[in-house]
Amino acid sequence: MTGLAQTRYEVDGRGVAMATFDRPDRHNVMNPAFMDDLHSVMDRVEAGGVRALVLTGAGESFCAGGDLAWMKTQLHLDRDERVANSGQLATLLRRLDTLGVLTIARVNGPAYGGGVGMIAVCDLAFSVPTARFALTEVTLGLAPSNISPYVVRRMGAANARRTFLNARSMDAVMAAHLGLLTAVVDDLDAAVEAEVESLLRCGPEAVAATKRLIAYVDSHSDEENAAYTAADLADAWERAEGREGIAAFLEKRRPSWRS
Repeated sequence: MTGLAQTRYEVDGRGVAMATFDRPDRHNVMNPAFMDDLHSVMDRVEAGGVRALVLTGAGESFCAGGDLAWMKTQLHLDRDERVANSGQLATLLRRLDTLGVLTIARVNGPAYGGGVGMIAVCDLAFSVPTARFALTEVTLGLAPSNISPYVVRRMGAANARRTFLNARSMDAVMAAHLGLLTAVVDDLDAAVEAEVESLLRCGPEAVAATKRLIAYVDSHSDEENAAYTAADLADAWERAEGREGIAAFLEKRRPSWRS
């Protein structure tokens, strides 16, 4: 287990990494050290050998959003400095959203503000029934700016209006109904493990390419998608992993990425 400033990081023998936000006394709030830790985590994931990344929180909460003590310091900066600091969170969220492995939010407790954003950038999100969620920024006279592209994409604009504009508190069932969560489960570890077992049947390069494919086709025209997908499949056939997968199927054996 490798400790960062505010995060615990470990990888099992299958290449499944877990990053645990580790400030339970502060409900795992987000600040510059939190963001630096997650960049370090992604550096390690991108160095190779990791098939999935699970994000979770220590203690009672998943992530309570921005550290108010850190937010207070922004009041004494000029506009360019505030924009730069805000951009750090935008960069972090973008990098997590496009990370080339399966990402799973293991939501062990409440998530507010930026914590909801951390859930929204993950590919899958499983929560305990007792967790609660809210986009609380407007109660502070602020807006959920950096996280909004991902939460709106996850929930849709109508549901975003329903929950952003009045900071409405959601229980886990409502959060799942609105699309923020994949499922509400009694056993988080079992739910995560079921997804991991399915993932480990899949080629790592194919997973990363398919994640890029989803992002592309969701944001381009039919004509652009036709050209992109034709080239994408041709590239898949040419990759060593694609050749191995087809050969393994025809030879009735497991491909090299399956133990």
